Amino acid sequence: MDIMATHPRVDNATSSEADLRAAPRFTLLIRAARLVAAEGEFVCVIRDVSETGISVRLFHALPKGNPLELHMPGGGTYELRPVWERNHEAGFEFTQPVEVSQLINEAGAYPKRGLRLGVFFPVAIKTFTQSCEGIVENLSQQGARFECDELFAIDQTIRLSSPAGLKEVRAKIRWRRDNQYGVVFEDTFTLGDFARLAARLQAPTLLSN
Repeated sequence: MDIMATHPRVDNATSSEADLRAAPRFTLLIRAARLVAAEGEFVCVIRDVSETGISVRLFHALPKGNPLELHMPGGGTYELRPVWERNHEAGFEFTQPVEVSQLINEAGAYPKRGLRLGVFFPVAIKTFTQSCEGIVENLSQQGARFECDELFAIDQTIRLSSPAGLKEVRAKIRWRRDNQYGVVFEDTFTLGDFARLAARLQAPTLLSN
């Protein structure tokens, strides 16, 4: 089970924090999810959840915007309103009633499913004989999907880089559909590195706060 226990954690909370923490809260084991804001899509790790709200760990400052959306790996979406933030942790209240057991079960149902972010940025693509440009359309810790007019072979090794913030990575073509390609990285990103890369590509100021 991914439910640890209810716990109060009522330290030096503000009144809003205290209200958020008043309901029984369930601590989840590390479970990554997408936090969607006006600035883009970002990685967060769910810490605990109650009927009134949720707390998460971030790898950078909290993206701007109110409300935000929490997108679970299984497809569930929850609208959030920020309540507090400190030391790369943040607490939110739900804007609509939430069935906690459903959220918890969904958090635990896909422990091995990687996050895929809808991140768009230009990318340089190189092989031993080719050099061209494309557009990355989504990104995960393990790979990416990009669009390019050049022709690449299945299992061909390529190198991807972008001035937007992606250092050169080696990848292998896994599938092709018209001018879209799916690749897997030879060296996958850790969750933290992936989260910081997503911030660097979409809202780099979050990393300096």
